[in-house]
Amino acid sequence: MAFNLAWFSTSRDEAARELLQVVVDSIAEGTIPARVSYVFSNRESGEAEESDGFFELVKNLGIRLICFSSSNFETALRQKGWADPKIMEEWRLKYDREVMSRTTQYPSDLIVLAGYMLIVGKEICTQYNLVNLHPAAPAGPTGTWQEVIWKLIERRADETGVMMHLVTEELDKGPPITYCTFPIRGAEFDPLWEEIELKLKSKPLAQLIKEEGEGNRLFSVIRQQGVRRELPLIIHTLKVFAEDKIKIENKKLVDENGTQIKEFCLTEQINSHLSIYNDKDSCV
Repeated sequence: MAFNLAWFSTSRDEAARELLQVVVDSIAEGTIPARVSYVFSNRESGEAEESDGFFELVKNLGIRLICFSSSNFETALRQKGWADPKIMEEWRLKYDREVMSRTTQYPSDLIVLAGYMLIVGKEICTQYNLVNLHPAAPAGPTGTWQEVIWKLIERRADETGVMMHLVTEELDKGPPITYCTFPIRGAEFDPLWEEIELKLKSKPLAQLIKEEGEGNRLFSVIRQQGVRRELPLIIHTLKVFAEDKIKIENKKLVDENGTQIKEFCLTEQINSHLSIYNDKDSCV
């Protein structure tokens, strides 16, 4: 029986199309023994040019597409929710229930949140197994990828990583599922650490962030190394799930023998993946 993936995306940029295409290609090549049961988006046709392009891709791939606009759902209640977290929680519950009513009839062993820009509530987290990408290693910084990198710099960290985690109602705090790590010290990084330490002698980190932001050289290199690993981590995560090497039972991660484990390290596989593609690039 095929392993069924469901795909949730707000489909707001080109990266959303690229990610879905890469996963579908990996399935077609046999790397991931699975099928995409359906794609769900919280946008509908006509809301944005980027999402319309994403919808066209989904249709061309022959995948079932389910759209339900969050922007047009209970708009008065949602507007009140921006000022009152309890009202926003009420709106979120109503929206999630509508989403579940539209998707529960289709098979899904695992739901991947791939650029899905809504916070999901307790009920949908309970009913489905959802995983999401976070740009840090287990026990690493939380927040956006920008916040993660600046926290790494502030802590003078030696390494970081990328992980897939189980989605819970607590934002970015679900238990890790798979991960890889990489060093942010060594030949490529050390001169940039020296450069930033020199700058921090004359100004606080907050001022440096304001002045340089994502243009800071150390920040940029850490981001580049993380991005290189995001797609391979997603592919290898879906592969080990589809091959039944890991699975989620009662919201706990277990191995192929049914033994509960903390998380599944894929650093070796990701490094091998990157090495293969580096070799290919050097031959071009």
